[in-house]
Amino acid sequence: MSWIHVHAEDGAEGEIAELYDRLRQQRGRVSNILKVHSLRPSALAHHLDLYMGLLFGSGGLSRAQREMIAVVVSRENQCEYCVSHHREALAKYVKDEDLLNRVCSDYREADLPPGDRALLDYARKLTASPAGVEESDVVTMRRSGYTDEDILLANLIVAYFNFVNRIALGLGVEHSEDEVGGYKV
Repeated sequence: MSWIHVHAEDGAEGEIAELYDRLRQQRGRVSNILKVHSLRPSALAHHLDLYMGLLFGSGGLSRAQREMIAVVVSRENQCEYCVSHHREALAKYVKDEDLLNRVCSDYREADLPPGDRALLDYARKLTASPAGVEESDVVTMRRSGYTDEDILLANLIVAYFNFVNRIALGLGVEHSEDEVGGYKV
């Protein structure tokens, strides 16, 4: 599952058992990326709050747009764990299999609305060369119809997935087809 020890769901006690229960209630199951936090339950609790707030909270970005950002950032970072998980989630919103495949392999080859293209260009640039992001990148997003609140949310989701990708890659978090599916949307 990973290169470090994790507490299994069966036999978990105390705070980690409570967090695993919370995850099963909110998401239907506990993913390996969250189990890898089990040695530091407080970190898992904060991580879970951030994840739920960014991916499922209020804001002007749709769930599909949030999942597209997750996939684009994770693809740029070559994090197959997160690409697989968020491709599965994105498939709930993008019913066109060809479009889904293009977004997940290279969104620049996908026929996307200009607003989505601007959003994903920003996500890719912030991931690939954060020091290269300029005010003009934000202005492009504004011209595409995004509010400053939307832009902040996009920025936070990009930053979050760069963080999570490094957890997955740095600790060898594994996934299987079974582990990727079955989460509540």
